[in-house]
Amino acid sequence: MRVAALILLLLLAGCDSGSDTQAVDLSRTAPVAKPGQETTAQGQLTMAVSAMTSPQETFLAYAQVMDYLSRRLGRPIVLVQRKTYAQIDQLLAKGELDVAFVCSGPYAAQGRDPAFELLAAPRIRGKTTYQAYLIVGQDSPYQALEDLKGKVFAFTDPDSNTGRLVPLAWLVEMGQGPATFFSRTIYTYSHDNSIQAVARGLVDGASVDGLVWDYFASRRPEITERTRIIRMSEPHGIPPVVVRSSLAPEIKQRLRAELLAMAQDPEGRRILDALMIEAFVPAQSAWYDSIRRLREGLHATLGQP
Repeated sequence: MRVAALILLLLLAGCDSGSDTQAVDLSRTAPVAKPGQETTAQGQLTMAVSAMTSPQETFLAYAQVMDYLSRRLGRPIVLVQRKTYAQIDQLLAKGELDVAFVCSGPYAAQGRDPAFELLAAPRIRGKTTYQAYLIVGQDSPYQALEDLKGKVFAFTDPDSNTGRLVPLAWLVEMGQGPATFFSRTIYTYSHDNSIQAVARGLVDGASVDGLVWDYFASRRPEITERTRIIRMSEPHGIPPVVVRSSLAPEIKQRLRAELLAMAQDPEGRRILDALMIEAFVPAQSAWYDSIRRLREGLHATLGQP
């Protein structure tokens, strides 16, 4: 069944008339490690990319990074994929994952005893920040978030900064909440899925990672041309690369050194260009303070992040 038809059926069939959020998994599969098999090989590292893009897009984009680091470090690296950001966080916390490209939201949400720590961050178009884009269909009449009242809206992941926290904060500013403002909300579990849902007219609007929208605007403009940006958020710290806190210090140092030097290596430069990344740079915890304040405000208002 085609993805568009599947989404439409899930939206219209078997759903109650209320406004409860429906979990819609639009992801495709990719050859990655199965649960419980990530740490079987001695000397092996496990790497994950949170589902900011769908599994197939993620695998195609980051397989070269994984292979590059594997050769530079002289040890195998296995790419691990999970449906939600929370599942990646849990693997890091349990020591079953070594390094991960994560969303800024889960990093900022950590308490005083973090399960994972900053390794590096990408610099894109001279910036180490990113924004949420509120998007609607290109031919739709909507010009502002207020116009989406009573419409169908797509969130990406419950822990996503740009895909959930930011639009929640916008609603709170209006004295609204998603259950009363939208007729229905869904979770797509990746930003490209949300973009495609808007482009195909399957939802009326979505808030997405601006970096992902820009990447698709460059690589697959036939999709983003069917959407329109009607609002951008304030800048937030860019999604970082993290390592589990319990990883051996010497491995952390090697991983960081290889990432930071990648832009100076011809092969590394080619891979980064394909990802539209200028370079990996040292990251600072303070970059994510705006997201921490956002979460605190939502907790004070809604009782949950």
